[in-house]
Amino acid sequence: MELIFLGTSAGTPTRQRNMSGLALRLRGARAWVLVDCAEGTQHRILRTPLSVMSLRAVFITHMHGDHCYGLPGLLASAGLLGRSDPLTIVGPPPLRAMIECIMQASELSLPFPLVWFTPDDLAAGPLLPELAVDATALSHRIPCWAYGFAEATVERRIDTGKLRADAVPSSALWGEIQHGRDVVLPDGRAIKALDYLLPPRRARRIVVAGDNDSPALLATSAQGADVLVHEATYTEEVLQKIGPGPQHSSAMRIAHFAEGAGVRNLVLTHFSPRYQDGGPLPLSLLADEARARYGGRLLLARDLDHYVLDRTGELRLAVE
Repeated sequence: MELIFLGTSAGTPTRQRNMSGLALRLRGARAWVLVDCAEGTQHRILRTPLSVMSLRAVFITHMHGDHCYGLPGLLASAGLLGRSDPLTIVGPPPLRAMIECIMQASELSLPFPLVWFTPDDLAAGPLLPELAVDATALSHRIPCWAYGFAEATVERRIDTGKLRADAVPSSALWGEIQHGRDVVLPDGRAIKALDYLLPPRRARRIVVAGDNDSPALLATSAQGADVLVHEATYTEEVLQKIGPGPQHSSAMRIAHFAEGAGVRNLVLTHFSPRYQDGGPLPLSLLADEARARYGGRLLLARDLDHYVLDRTGELRLAVE
């Protein structure tokens, strides 16, 4: 599984960071999904291997502008490029009304259909063939959600030792068995594929949260997750000065939660523009605060960071 960060700033962009946007796809796949789409997201996409033509679905966490104002432009660009495949959009109920209002006011006609869902609709059944997706309500100034993404299917390896022990000759039939298809051997024996497949590995799971001042709401969704992507808008000291009004998390609070939830990889994002490398409030303050409370792999996302989550659950920067 791959993560490509398209924006990591909170509220407003900086010279180094756009606002929220995150691409997710299975390793090597063309199809991908987008979580949040701030203004300028399509510019960031142009600097990645991604294409709006192969975008499968968009998931919007909430209706604040730094998470969704880029969606109308993205849709319009996809139409101008000749997209014809349907595009699934999951988001708060007001999102559809916003997009349809903009389309009407600007006389935008798309050459592809939009398929609309709300986060609550995800409980009804599978939305994507390759990814199982669920939603968790969070605590913010307006309704907000986290989305969990897990592999829908996991490949299974064949038990070569058992095949040899049962005198099943090595041939193209082994490939059929590995794909779960029963075969008949040249000697007439019927081979059931499930008898020769090893137990599957655990499906990898990534949780991407929107803005949230109560990490404990993710207790079920993030328990044992391979990766949790969560905002760390402030350090705890700054958050205490600002007060609870913005309803954001500090690096300390999300790190403390991730440690207790057994999250293997924690990626912090959505940083207040007040934190600048080389400035009076460097990003290292957020990193230090989180590392003091979290013992797993900690990463502070940067725009265009491209991470790969391998089959063992290790998250690392991709080698382009």
